[in-house]
Amino acid sequence: MQHRKIQHTPVAVTELGFGASVIGNLYRVTEAHVASAALDTAWDAGIRYFDTAPHYGLGLSERRLGAALRDRSREEYVVSSKVGRLLVPNAHPRGVDDEGFVVRDDLRRQWDFSRDGVLRSLDETLERTGLDRLDIVYLHDPDDHWRQAADEAMPALAELREQGVVGAIGAGMNQSAMLARFLRETAADVVMLAGRYTLLDQSALDDVLPAAQAHGKSVVAVGVFNSGLLSKDRPAEGMKYDYQDAPTDLVRRALAIAEVCERYGTTLPAAAIAFPRTHPAVVNVTLGMRTAEQVRRNVELHARRVPDGLWDELRAQGLIRADVPTTSEERQPRRS
Repeated sequence: MQHRKIQHTPVAVTELGFGASVIGNLYRVTEAHVASAALDTAWDAGIRYFDTAPHYGLGLSERRLGAALRDRSREEYVVSSKVGRLLVPNAHPRGVDDEGFVVRDDLRRQWDFSRDGVLRSLDETLERTGLDRLDIVYLHDPDDHWRQAADEAMPALAELREQGVVGAIGAGMNQSAMLARFLRETAADVVMLAGRYTLLDQSALDDVLPAAQAHGKSVVAVGVFNSGLLSKDRPAEGMKYDYQDAPTDLVRRALAIAEVCERYGTTLPAAAIAFPRTHPAVVNVTLGMRTAEQVRRNVELHARRVPDGLWDELRAQGLIRADVPTTSEERQPRRS
């Protein structure tokens, strides 16, 4: 699988990444052997970028990912985790986490983008994973914490990067406007952009993508299926869009895109994975994968050729924005 370099850093990630949120029991229990099989299948398929966070299953995702990677050559893979939510003892547990993960709530999340909070969070992540270092560290959802995140957390990460402790730093969010500020105004190298550059939402063209290009920085795209609406060949009513039931007009638009995909010999989910990578700032698409079967399907979808003419047709029909790039001739450097 091809690698792409995060600009001006020593870090190169495979074009397809493994998102480990779901193996932290997101929405439902994933047995340990199922999570392990998914990670082994991803490795066998050539995926070498793995993303996790303390938030995912109150540390369960980090523990499972670390266990799967512990006996593999550390120079062969890239791991990212996140800071901003410390895990602290929960004085009033109710039995199950209330933020979407089916795990015991003996711990709770505490927002903290201070320098000390960042350093403590990283130490605890290394302890949970058993790894000797992290390659990429993101500020996690700092939407309501801009000042502390920009003034304390990012400088702390920049110091660690300068010391060679981490290879690249950035922020990950569901919005693009503040990510653009991190690219323009801070030492961030890369941002993790969730759901804002997809076949149904190209709002990142207004801010984060031009900021990345102007400042020589990189973007990792996640949430490319927009919570599910773009994940099936034929979208239908009742599917999710950005964690909610998809509005009828978006279902119709997704179906229209699917019909164009069929005429061009591809599928809607294959096009959804390929679409962000047509932009020169995007170095990777990371997908949440729970089972070995999901990994095999996503790897196969990633490998499918999506004709360039598809993007021209979608632009001509007004199904994607007219300013969407349609070629990747000026992509950032890659290595095999």
